[in-house]
Amino acid sequence: MRFLKILVLLLIPGFILHSCKKELNLNAEWKDVTIVYGVMNQLDSVHYIKVTKAFLGPGNALQYAQISDSSNYPMKLNVTLEAWSGSTLIGSYLFDTTTIAEKDSGTFYFPNQLLYINDSVLNPEYDYKLVIVNPETQNLITAQTSLVQPFYVEKPFAFQAISYDPGKNSKLEWTSAAGGKRYQVIVRFFYQETSVVDPSHTEEKYLDWLILPSKLSKLDVGGEMMEAFYSNDAFYATLASKLDVNPDVVRVARRLQYFFIVAANELNTYIEVTQPSNSIVQEKPSYSNIENGIGLFSSRFLQVIDSIQLSQRTKDEIANNPLTSDLGF
Repeated sequence: MRFLKILVLLLIPGFILHSCKKELNLNAEWKDVTIVYGVMNQLDSVHYIKVTKAFLGPGNALQYAQISDSSNYPMKLNVTLEAWSGSTLIGSYLFDTTTIAEKDSGTFYFPNQLLYINDSVLNPEYDYKLVIVNPETQNLITAQTSLVQPFYVEKPFAFQAISYDPGKNSKLEWTSAAGGKRYQVIVRFFYQETSVVDPSHTEEKYLDWLILPSKLSKLDVGGEMMEAFYSNDAFYATLASKLDVNPDVVRVARRLQYFFIVAANELNTYIEVTQPSNSIVQEKPSYSNIENGIGLFSSRFLQVIDSIQLSQRTKDEIANNPLTSDLGF
């Protein structure tokens, strides 16, 4: 782990003031800097690595950012993922290139994005090393990460019926994951909509409710007992804010899923460093764990608690609560 401080230095040596030279070149000689982003999850069926390069040129940098050739290498790089058990190399998996057309508009080029892709099955017992070689310059870029291990959730548990009693709080309990540092929990509420005009037309829908934005474990070795509380009233407020009043449909509450999203230590550090500053000091360090490059290579994990039902008391409360009584449940 290392921190890279970005400093803007305006140096005007005294000899320049006495020189006959009238021009100042603000662009230094270009240097090949590889930028890498990848977050591994053993539950993913495919794994993506984003590899680009820094660019430099006269004029407006925002205009360069809109051109794909500014960020992408002109050649295919050799991108490999190595699985290690201690000092023993278990396997090596070569990434291919793919183009996705899903990127939203922004500072950099869109909608097409060049990514490196691989569909190998990852083993949470192994450590993974990313190896990137530029075939023209032979520049070697590396990074490594362990995977976040599965963990045990005490509350809630599958197949139970949950009650969101107004004016009270509910509790989460779990044992921290080995390799995990930052935890976020989202509840997915499934409901059914049936057309009043045509009762044969039924649609299954869902909405997400963020009940735990962030909680950190003390260490990332696992086994730590953790808990958090969340407001039941926020459930009804979320329904009211995300669902429109629609007299043309009848809604029925169905079931819940709880998503525990866990970030590894490096990913947590990256999130903390890149968060907006809430102090008068706006200059912040940037974080990278890429050797001979810049970026992030880390891991995350998703633990899903499924098949959770809503109690009849909660279903009745949705139908009668002042915030949700006009939503057609």
